[in-house]
Amino acid sequence: MDLKEFLAAFKERTMYDFCDYAEQSITRRLQKIQSETSLSFEGILDRAATDVDFRLRVIEDITVNTTELFRDPPVWVSLFKTMYRQLPKQTITIWHIGCSIGLEVYSSMVLLHQLGLLDRCRIFGTDINTRVLEVAKSGQYPYRYNPQFRQNFDEVMKHIGSEAKLEDYFDVDEQNDTLTAKDFLRQKPQFMRQNLVQDRPPFAYKVDVVFLRNVMIYFNNTLQNKIMQMVYDKLYEGGALIFGNREALPFSMKNRFRESGIYYQKN
Repeated sequence: MDLKEFLAAFKERTMYDFCDYAEQSITRRLQKIQSETSLSFEGILDRAATDVDFRLRVIEDITVNTTELFRDPPVWVSLFKTMYRQLPKQTITIWHIGCSIGLEVYSSMVLLHQLGLLDRCRIFGTDINTRVLEVAKSGQYPYRYNPQFRQNFDEVMKHIGSEAKLEDYFDVDEQNDTLTAKDFLRQKPQFMRQNLVQDRPPFAYKVDVVFLRNVMIYFNNTLQNKIMQMVYDKLYEGGALIFGNREALPFSMKNRFRESGIYYQKN
């Protein structure tokens, strides 16, 4: 059984469709699963069909959940000085696609609070992985093993001219090794499950900002175009779209967005 046959069979047996994921990325993740379980493609299929916990493990291993607080600090500083300052002053709707454990969402909320905009924001975070969404909702993360959280926070605050400290937004408990978002942050966003391959956005609102960072690189051209059409339809005219550092606008969308520094705006 080759990769395409496995993905087609996995879709049929579990209803999870990974057929349009980038081949190199999904091959690497499936090889890791095979190495850890000593199962062939057929063995993975058979076990996933009857073992719910194993099926969820396979899905979690295939999907990508790499994130950190203020990942790539210069990007956040630039967004603060440009895109965030240009947001409308009425209700603002922001959508983080592939939000993982929510640290990008909390990073964004810190900057919105710094600008006095958080109270008028409606914020959504979506991901296919229900386990990481539960972590995002809790707003609690390991502290000692993530020293870059404080480093990134301090670097961003320094370059936006703020004297805010990490403790203004998170409760730090070194004894119990936890970093927990304060209630005014944790209670703001709605974290919702969405399978980008199959599902429509799980909310009705049009949006002003879409974060699509480090998501598109894992999909092939067909799925990239499908996702971009969904994003385009959801954005207000002039709305902002933010990609990861290694991503770019698909060619099919070149005339629908205009580049504005490190982000794109819907024409």
